[in-house]
Amino acid sequence: MQRFAIFGTVGLGIAALLSPALATAAQAATAPVVIHEIYYNSPGPDHGSNASLNAEWVQLHNRTSHRVTLTNWTLRDAAHHVYTFGTYTLKAHGYVKIHTGKGRNTQTNRYWGKSWYVWNNNGDTATLENATGVRQSRCAYSDPGENRADKIC
Repeated sequence: MQRFAIFGTVGLGIAALLSPALATAAQAATAPVVIHEIYYNSPGPDHGSNASLNAEWVQLHNRTSHRVTLTNWTLRDAAHHVYTFGTYTLKAHGYVKIHTGKGRNTQTNRYWGKSWYVWNNNGDTATLENATGVRQSRCAYSDPGENRADKIC
């Protein structure tokens, strides 16, 4: 049994050398917290009201049975808008939404404090990294016709 565990680790190392995509997939499979959904096209016209900005969000999911500290973790888009978590712990099997606009942070809702939209309606990429900069999750979407509003990752 030990031999298979070592082979599996070596196999992942070889996969990382041969294909960064395979390494990313293997890493994402073990990430405790992942991007679950991006709601990128808030309802109605994009006029920049705080209510409209807060209807744009990214939801993270803790896939484990224990709490995960997200302090100093980052969420970013392709244009390098970066949200950095302050002191925060996500409950076991919990979800949290990071809203674009302003509001009061709670256990299940965090606020970026932006005055304009972050997530492009026609396509973008969200990347979640832990406090040491290791990618935990990535989710990309493409919607050139802006026909949808969200992406389940």
